[in-house]
Amino acid sequence: MALKKLKPTTSSQRFKIVCAFDEITASKPEKSLLISKSKSGGRNNTGKMTMRYLGGGHKQMYRIIDFKRNKEGIPAIVKTIEYDPNRTARIALVCYTDGEKRYIIAPHGLKVGQTVLSGKGIVPEIGNSMYLGEIPLGTTIHNIELRPGEGACLARSAGSFAQLMSRDGKYATLKMPSGETRMVLITCKATIGSVSNPDHALEVSGKAGRTRWLGRRPRNRGVVMNPVDHPMGGGEGRSSGGHPRTRKGKPAKGYKTRAKKKMSNKFIIERRKK
Repeated sequence: MALKKLKPTTSSQRFKIVCAFDEITASKPEKSLLISKSKSGGRNNTGKMTMRYLGGGHKQMYRIIDFKRNKEGIPAIVKTIEYDPNRTARIALVCYTDGEKRYIIAPHGLKVGQTVLSGKGIVPEIGNSMYLGEIPLGTTIHNIELRPGEGACLARSAGSFAQLMSRDGKYATLKMPSGETRMVLITCKATIGSVSNPDHALEVSGKAGRTRWLGRRPRNRGVVMNPVDHPMGGGEGRSSGGHPRTRKGKPAKGYKTRAKKKMSNKFIIERRKK
């Protein structure tokens, strides 16, 4: 994975740093795993804007990703590594020995022609999906289930990974990408390795138009609004705006919103670091 710094031939390219796409091996996706994706532009069924700062963007097709990895014991060969416009990570097209094709989140270091497996009693190699009860302690993992059979919902973005710290009874202790330490059932699955495209955080758009291609419209700050529009608006000149608030008046920037009696609190050993 490499980054490409463009020559400053224009003002928008002066600071632009983009991915070199060295690891991509296919330019066209698998048609059988594509579905159409509609955009709302932040409007509801009556056409009223309910979410600000959304709209526009390039047309995209959704790639169906296998987050459950429920074809156990059947080897799958990696056919291609592809770009996915719906996520920061790369995806890999795998073909099982029974002929079925599926997309998976590509781990960092996965190569075309490599064989990946899922299930019990397999070797903990990159790309293999295993139960937390069988993964060696200290292993770097991603695509972690929170509930057995639910499908991966933790550590899925580019470059992210968690670490298996210990096991006690029916729970495994994981150190999450946020720094949080929490317990997860050992019957949940996780994939060995870290997520691909680790340099994604170092990319620089270079211009506002590139953000518009992603479907994000300009976001204006509350302090520049009028008092009728935002709690932090108003004042003569460049006023600070008072206490940080959301548009609805809820305290922001440091105010804890997590419910004190939330059911999953008992599984969190150490909260994430600020």
